Amino acid sequence: MPTQKTVAQTGNVLVAEAMRQCAPDMMAAYPITPQTTIVEEFAKFVANGRVHTQYVTVESEHSCMSACIGASAAGARVMTATSSQGLALMWEELHIASGMRLPIVMANANRALSAPINIHCDHSDIMGARDAGWVILFAETAQEAYDNTIMSVRIAEHPDVLLPVMTTLDGFITTHSIDRAEMMDDETVTSFVGDYVPKNALLDTDHPVSHGNFAGLGGPYFEFKRSQRLAMDRAHGVVNAIGAEWSGITGRPFGMIETFGMEDAEVAIVVIGSTAGNARHVARGLRAKGVKAGIVKVRCFRPFPAAELADALKGVKAVAVMDRSESFGAEGGPLFLEVRSALYDLADRVPLVDYIYGLGGSDVKTELIERVFTDLSDIASGATAPAGLTYLGTR
Repeated sequence: MPTQKTVAQTGNVLVAEAMRQCAPDMMAAYPITPQTTIVEEFAKFVANGRVHTQYVTVESEHSCMSACIGASAAGARVMTATSSQGLALMWEELHIASGMRLPIVMANANRALSAPINIHCDHSDIMGARDAGWVILFAETAQEAYDNTIMSVRIAEHPDVLLPVMTTLDGFITTHSIDRAEMMDDETVTSFVGDYVPKNALLDTDHPVSHGNFAGLGGPYFEFKRSQRLAMDRAHGVVNAIGAEWSGITGRPFGMIETFGMEDAEVAIVVIGSTAGNARHVARGLRAKGVKAGIVKVRCFRPFPAAELADALKGVKAVAVMDRSESFGAEGGPLFLEVRSALYDLADRVPLVDYIYGLGGSDVKTELIERVFTDLSDIASGATAPAGLTYLGTR
């Protein structure tokens, strides 16, 4: 029977433990704050013989993803981790990994991009990679970071998907804070992820394939990109199915979105990542005072759960989206644009407002979230929704 052990650990340590339990054949890694302790912990597991992984130290994040691409193309199960400027340095390789349909799993410690230099949490790094063709999962807690990492292996390697996956957790807030979590026993995780049997391995000489071909004018480039889109569309059902399977083993619910108070909510906030906890706390307090407040947390950002969001938010009188990243020149932050698109076809258009918050690790105090709900209550009562976006908590 599956067994679980209660631990008190940081999100980074739990991600490293999940990676150890998934037993990748190869990990290439380069340290960057606040991701470093993930690969440090994993390196200890390798050194102590707790996992039999070829651990490759490289000179940069670009080299890291290049090595991961080579190993995955050869037929290995591959995992790695990065953050911020490191993810940005990988940008070229991210598209190559997804275009070659390589099921690499990478943890990203969400952190602000320079300049100015900042090592704290926001989502500008991961949102900069949102269109690179990777499945993207967000964690609110260390527990979710652990679970997402394990599920990511199955999602990436599923024959209907075969796309790389980023499992993300918020820098310092989730990566370095000690949290209570339940770890599944090694045997159960090993059985859940199974053995990786690559379909198009370069080293399978009995079934030769080619990788990295030129697809110029008149070539099949267009068809390759369409196949990636179709794989991402299929990933929607795969994420739900694998989430349900892991939930059945662990007893922890999983959904591409998770809701609080949405059964009768009149005002709601859509949020992603660690801020969901503060938002839920505020909503719970408001409901005790008679305010019908709700929260929708997006746990899977790619593929985007548009239908689930539209269903959750229909009938709500006013909705706020909280974005922890900018999209300069656009009509709102990245999450706002996705949510507005998801709600566009509703019969009754829901008033929707956008708040940019927490950039560079700025504190997300409950007073700020209370202000958002106050604004929503005013809009629900007939006040005009503010045009454009609002910066929440700036000096």
